[in-house]
Amino acid sequence: MRDGARQQAAIEILTSLESQRQPAADAVKAWMLSHRFAGSKDRAEIGDLVFGALRWKQSSAWRMGADEPRAWVWGALRWGFGRTAEWIEQSTYNDPHAPSPPTEKERAALESATLDGAPAFVRGDYPEWLDASFERMFGDARAEEGAALAAPAPLDLRTNALKTSREKLIEALSESPKLKEPPQASPHTAEGVRIPWSQGRNFPWATEQAFLKGWFEVQDEGSQLAALLSGAQPGMQVADVCAGGGGKTLALAALMQNKGQIFAYDVDGRRLAPVKERADRAGVRNVQIRTPMRTKDALEDLSGRMDIVFVDAPCTGSGTWRRNPDSKWRLRPNALARRLEEQREALAMAAPLVKPGGALVYVTCSVLPEENEDQVAGFLAARASFVSEDLETEAPHYKRGAALQFTPRLTGCDGFFVAKLRLKP
Repeated sequence: MRDGARQQAAIEILTSLESQRQPAADAVKAWMLSHRFAGSKDRAEIGDLVFGALRWKQSSAWRMGADEPRAWVWGALRWGFGRTAEWIEQSTYNDPHAPSPPTEKERAALESATLDGAPAFVRGDYPEWLDASFERMFGDARAEEGAALAAPAPLDLRTNALKTSREKLIEALSESPKLKEPPQASPHTAEGVRIPWSQGRNFPWATEQAFLKGWFEVQDEGSQLAALLSGAQPGMQVADVCAGGGGKTLALAALMQNKGQIFAYDVDGRRLAPVKERADRAGVRNVQIRTPMRTKDALEDLSGRMDIVFVDAPCTGSGTWRRNPDSKWRLRPNALARRLEEQREALAMAAPLVKPGGALVYVTCSVLPEENEDQVAGFLAARASFVSEDLETEAPHYKRGAALQFTPRLTGCDGFFVAKLRLKP
């Protein structure tokens, strides 16, 4: 496929998303299945175009003067991927499968349009209805923070210290023919390894021998920081009550050096399905998986016994928009309201498990204050026996009371919020 045909494919996929509410990855996959002539390079570049268009949708529409898939795709090419106006125009010629060539208005926009005078939500490429939340969180920096959340993310790995060292992992991955350059140590954690987006987006990490041997897990550095800030240590009793697929469970197990006990639970027991296989591969031996029970409380026997209760709460995922740019446009106020209720339920479930002197660690991958400091404030107002414990780290962050907010702009990782609430002895 030529460049113009790839652009037209991206336009068709984005047009389908306008009429069918589904994840962009599903729409891309459906298009590929019905156009099997597209090769692997075509598929990769079409996917990049679709997700790039969604990353910079607001700013592209402003510059192009049109809020439509054609404008989003060309805006992504011009201002996201750095193509020239001439290149974009030339790609539409002599190709029956390409979009029609730019009009005079489109040509002028591609050559010289700017974001001068654009509101913060346009410059930051986030939904207008969230501007008040972004202003409350970031103030005058909200456009810059939004833009950082729109940029492509690197591929972050966590070295499994139960099996190897970061140096050995980097050495092993450097031998992979799939990487043109060796990965680097990530800046804020002792076990983190980073592969830039240009290589990481198509890196088949699941087929690497280092992964099959349990040497690493894919985990954003913000998530790694959240596990470190929990204070988990060897010998502790820990409950991960929103464990999902077990990413943070495994990180906690490594911090505990397989000593003590971790109880992995999720209200949706189906999400726990990968945990055993992942734990076996990682050499983790101190995890008990607890699934929901129909007539009994699966966590009742843990009441008042846990040194740490880790609550990786369900949230909007606004801190992970770099990885899921379509999710920010699918987010609606009613979905935020549901997440807030689920967070309150998760905190209410977790609180009774904490032993006197123990801690409840509340984590979201969100940058919205409603999901973060507001939830902490509501929890503390209703439970005088808990106090907020001051958290500190050398990684750049926003201080939100005693809690921490990481962002791509400040920290270089996804937008994670971490609070630690101590139960008085």
